[in-house]
Amino acid sequence: MSDEDENVDQDSMADEWAAAMEQQETEDGAAQSIDLDEFQPVTGAPTNNNPDLDVILDIPVSISMEVGRTSITIRNLLQLNQGSVIELDRLAGEPLDVLVNGTLIAHGEVVVVNEKFGIRMTDVISPSERIKKLR
Repeated sequence: MSDEDENVDQDSMADEWAAAMEQQETEDGAAQSIDLDEFQPVTGAPTNNNPDLDVILDIPVSISMEVGRTSITIRNLLQLNQGSVIELDRLAGEPLDVLVNGTLIAHGEVVVVNEKFGIRMTDVISPSERIKKLR
């Protein structure tokens, strides 16, 4: 598959997700849309018009959602089999962690759109908070 075909597939998938999310929002009545134009850019923050930023915009990153964590011994790990249950450090219904390259960037909740799982961001961690956690 060529890069052009892949971009078309990703664009059509993104359109499907957007339409499904809009449909779900109108059915739920709970979600509110946000007009991003009303937000002012942070002073000194790079914008998409910055050619230096354009260089990194196409770098792939790994995004993952974490339901919870636990520690077990190797002995217990080797005893796991189909049907085993591992207790995690989270309560049912708590938000999931959204990690980009292993760094926490947001919390969210699981949604189902077109019979596929997705995640709705409920709390995005500010860049300044992420930098504080690195120190």
